[in-house]
Amino acid sequence: MSPTKSGWLRMTAAAALVVGSQLTAATALADPAPEPPPAPTPAANGDPDPQLLHNITYRASATGTSRGAVVAYKIDDNNVNSEQPTLLPGMTFEVNTVLRDPKKAGMEISVQWPYGSNLHCEILVDDEIVAQADQFIAPRLFRPKDDPLYGTIQCGAPLDAPAPDAAPTPASAPAQAGV
Repeated sequence: MSPTKSGWLRMTAAAALVVGSQLTAATALADPAPEPPPAPTPAANGDPDPQLLHNITYRASATGTSRGAVVAYKIDDNNVNSEQPTLLPGMTFEVNTVLRDPKKAGMEISVQWPYGSNLHCEILVDDEIVAQADQFIAPRLFRPKDDPLYGTIQCGAPLDAPAPDAAPTPASAPAQAGV
């Protein structure tokens, strides 16, 4: 065989090897199966993980004249924040925060008298509605003396509840007899 012919045969065999290797299916390398996360141990208060933070969404809306509206809400487990949004029909006030204990989520909406409105509030914990309330506040010329919370709607946990680990104030401590 001539050297030219043997060179062509070697090149043809090499080309056939390269083309043939590209037409065969390659062996896939699979990742090992991930290990499942450890199961959380329940805490004393029933929350599976006391370090877990919950996304809280507060929503408030009004259909009517709601001048001087005030929205108060739990900003964290121990503090309350308030804002004075413009609640016009078709508008929704919304604010997001995080809480360790979602049972502490609460809000309160109030409007100035003599104005009246349909008030609506809802609280979402991790994108699920856990509390909502609707109330019609009738317009009044005078503030009712027998109802100090007239014009107010409460939703969720009360805002004025003291923290369970708070020490009693001297005014709330029981009086000592004989002093």
